[in-house]
Order: sequence, then C-alpha cells, then structure tokens
Amino acid sequence: MKNMLVTGYRAHELNIFSQKHEGIVYIKEAIARKLVPLVEEGLEWVITPGQYGVDLWACEVVISLKETYPHLKLSILTAFANPEENWKDDKKAYYEQVLKGVDYYAAVSKQPYSGPWQFAARDELLLRKTDGILLVYDEDAGEGSPKYMKEKALKKQQAEGYEYIGISSEDIQSIADESNFD
Repeated sequence: MKNMLVTGYRAHELNIFSQKHEGIVYIKEAIARKLVPLVEEGLEWVITPGQYGVDLWACEVVISLKETYPHLKLSILTAFANPEENWKDDKKAYYEQVLKGVDYYAAVSKQPYSGPWQFAARDELLLRKTDGILLVYDEDAGEGSPKYMKEKALKKQQAEGYEYIGISSEDIQSIADESNFD
C-alpha cells in the first residue's frame, strides 16, 4: 500500500472541546500503532480531509513519524477553500501549526463552502487516490460523520479490494488501560 486515507470523528463528536483533553493522547497512539507497520512495509503518503478532530490528530502523528521515516509524506485535501475560516482563534492557530508539517495541501473545490456536494466530491477523490483507509469509528458507540466514509470504503473494498482498517473505541480504551498500568 502506497497511499492511505486516515480519518474519523470530528472532535465535537467525541465530546472533545480542548486540545488538552487526555483522550487525544490515546487516539494518537492508536493511530501510530496502526501506521508504523504500514510505513515499514512501504506506505508513502497519508492523506486526510483535514477536519478538526481525528484528521488533524493523525496529521500530528505523521509529522512526528517523519522524524524516524523521512520518506513518509502527509497531505490534506479539504472539501472547500479556507475550511478553518469560521473556527475560533485557538483552533485556527492549531490548524496553521499542523499545516507547517504538511507536504501537500489542496482544496477539492476552490470556492468557500457552498453545499454538501463539496464533501461528496472530496470523499470521492480521497477514495480514488488511496489504496486503503484507517478509520477511527465505532458505530456501537454511536453513529457519527465517519459512517458515510465507512460505507463508501467497504463498497470499494468489495469491488476493488480496497483495504479497510478500523480503530474502535475498545482499541483506544485498551491503550488507555495499558498506559494507566505503567
């Protein structure tokens, strides 16, 4: 696998309203544990939609992995221009910091938000440009925005053998439990 899409919940869907939330550490560790073996097997690009939550936490993981794996590249493909435009200042500053570590950034639609079609176009492009997906999603814990990406990825898996790797809330909880024993 050369190119992998990494996405999942938005921060608010996990009731995370601060970058200091202790759960972020465990989510990032779960992502890292799934990515490292793939990078060692030849993964070259991690691509995310760059939304506030799992996407940006995954970006942070990849940026730190680049120190050990300099061949690894990171891309954000947003649905529309300036997605952070209406964010609060602290979120904007965080986003701008993450963007410094990105190798490729583009918006699928060059205009500001104008409708849900932009998300559909983005998702289609992300799935077309990647060989697999790492999705942080757990429908047992409640539905959320990743539901649609999971459905599309599983359809592509059946049709073309697209790789699907999931991270559930149980996976994240077991990492939290491990670290609490240390």
